[in-house]
Amino acid sequence: MLIVLTGIDGSGKTTAAHALVDSASAEGRSALLLSNHAARRRMSLLSARYGWKMAPRVADFIETGVRLFNVLVNHARARQFDGLVVMDRHLHCQLALRQASGLQRGRLLPWLLEKLPAADLHMHFDADPTVAHERVTARGTDQETVADLRAFRDAYRSLPEFDDFVVVDANGEPDEVMAQVNRMMAAKVAVGA
Repeated sequence: MLIVLTGIDGSGKTTAAHALVDSASAEGRSALLLSNHAARRRMSLLSARYGWKMAPRVADFIETGVRLFNVLVNHARARQFDGLVVMDRHLHCQLALRQASGLQRGRLLPWLLEKLPAADLHMHFDADPTVAHERVTARGTDQETVADLRAFRDAYRSLPEFDDFVVVDANGEPDEVMAQVNRMMAAKVAVGA
């Protein structure tokens, strides 16, 4: 089973991804966590450290290259794995980032989304940007503004693929969010059985 998790920074998708894999492993099931990051956090930290802001097209070029590499490698790994595969982020994240930055969707990423194996369940962690900002600030590993998070959230919601996502209310505590995730997974397994 392939599960993809998306959402804005601070929505809790990475925490949920680890919890899903840990839970499956604790039950004796095979589970694999694959991260499709884009080096965005690292670029954000370097930008803040040296006081420069990268042009949106340059940032997108680097992020798209890194994310595309990770997605392709991780799909190859997932194809070889028999069990639960949880992908933290995917190409949809890059499409939403492009939208939030005022850039075009392009043709390559939408084409690849059609060609790559579809997720059995795509969960989108929808968090209020102010809640997400508090979480990002608390972890202290990257920097985001509420305005940027709001634009990112709006961009996700505007994706044509968004209607196919299962939306998780990610504003609550981790155990509340995981209860939703587990219900959604159980429903998917029941339908697929």
